[in-house]
Amino acid sequence: MMPQAVFWDMDGTLIDSEPLHEQALVAVLKSLGITPPADLHDRVLGIAAFPVYEMLHDEFGLKLAFDDWIVRKYVYYMEHVGTLKPRPGAVEVFRDLRAQGTQQAVVSNSDRLVVEANMRVIGIDRPGMKTVTRNDVRLGKPDPEPFLRAAWLAEVDPSGACVVEDSWTGASAGVAAGMRTLFWPQQPAEAPPGAIYVASAEELRGHLGLD
Repeated sequence: MMPQAVFWDMDGTLIDSEPLHEQALVAVLKSLGITPPADLHDRVLGIAAFPVYEMLHDEFGLKLAFDDWIVRKYVYYMEHVGTLKPRPGAVEVFRDLRAQGTQQAVVSNSDRLVVEANMRVIGIDRPGMKTVTRNDVRLGKPDPEPFLRAAWLAEVDPSGACVVEDSWTGASAGVAAGMRTLFWPQQPAEAPPGAIYVASAEELRGHLGLD
């Protein structure tokens, strides 16, 4: 069924940026004398910056103030953002939906600085593009607030919107917002309750009514 609006996650969904986020996180921690465990990135996938910082503070003794920590991480990220590529198939779907007039928005747990840089890199930024970042809401994903704000901006009922997410955190937020939620992880994984597992860009097209 063709949705009234499609709300996209950014990191890992539209752009293959999760490896760079991991590199930035590891580089900053190592510069502070902290050796992160191998599974750290999997544990923080899709989670906003401040809860990640709190976890690092509590579990690994990170003493740097949040503002200093996030600046260091984003400096590293911005120095390398130009190397990033779209997730295969994702931008093609985005552009096909745009061509047929379907409303779309990017809804991310990242700061606006990162979201806007990513949008420029993959070529989907344009005047009037709707975005909801972590800076725009009180609560990030898995709370439904970011997706509900997107529905408000798009002037659609949540039940008529569709969410595309690659993380459990984000997909859980989409379900909680009462939206049809397509869980499209980069590696096979069980979908959160209420979400629809999507294995490929071709399947994604079908769920969005493009085939």
